[in-house]
Amino acid sequence: MSRVFAILVTFAASFFTINAAHAEVRVLTSIKPVQLIAAAVQDGLGVPEVLLPPGASPHNYALRPSDVRRVQSADLLYWIGPDMEGFLPRVLKGRTLPAVALQELPGLKLRHFAEDNHSHAEEADEHDHDHRPGSLDAHLWLSPVNARVIAAKIATDLSAADPANAPRYQSNLKAFDERLDALDLRLKARLAVVEGKPYFVFHEAFDYFEDAYGLKHAGVFSVAAEVQPGAQHVAAMRARLQAVGKTCVFSEPPLRPRLAETLVAGLPVKLAELDALGGYTPATAQGYEQVLEKLGNDLAGCLESL
Repeated sequence: MSRVFAILVTFAASFFTINAAHAEVRVLTSIKPVQLIAAAVQDGLGVPEVLLPPGASPHNYALRPSDVRRVQSADLLYWIGPDMEGFLPRVLKGRTLPAVALQELPGLKLRHFAEDNHSHAEEADEHDHDHRPGSLDAHLWLSPVNARVIAAKIATDLSAADPANAPRYQSNLKAFDERLDALDLRLKARLAVVEGKPYFVFHEAFDYFEDAYGLKHAGVFSVAAEVQPGAQHVAAMRARLQAVGKTCVFSEPPLRPRLAETLVAGLPVKLAELDALGGYTPATAQGYEQVLEKLGNDLAGCLESL
């Protein structure tokens, strides 16, 4: 009996030692897409946390006291950077543990607003203050190339923080890269059929994805969510849609701009959504691919239906 008890004690000690090792590295990400990339690297060894709840905007999120405590206590924290989460720098000043601003990683392929005539200055009076011409386009996770760079950084950090499981983190990173290779082929095939078809967006968030797959929006109806544009402004936007003919106008969940229905009334235009954040996507190893694949399917699906 004593020998059985000793075996059970040894097994229990080993079990809790292993699980304690897994629990030692607490990863916190600012937004869902970064959580999904981290989840691919941590697969089987832990689940990263995310700061922003589904539907929250990373541009103007208001931190709660519990959020501040999470920011201070996580072992590893990943955020896009001050060009995206403007609410974080002040809180991060009090953090002593590593906090990685992903926009500063070497090897990223970065874009800037208006660098290639994508400026929406002529299309709107109310500019998003985060999208000033020449400023960094911080929606960098929508590039699979950048996702690979981010995943490699997270794998390096986790391997250093948890050396016993370093081979697993590297194996997960390799599997993620291989899945992205397969996803890239699927998306290129899916989107090739709508290449060159014009469409419009309410938020200039998709340039990285468009650049990766040979797409280009025809214009941006960038209006402040809380402001109803004047009749002259709406008429100008409708004129642009009329000139194009059959097209799609994409908003981002959870909110559709209030002028959307007025804008397309009586025109051969469809309203649809593109979700750049994937807010409700489960934090699994395949979550990041699911966000990009849904983005491609939603975009192609609307344009094919015209």
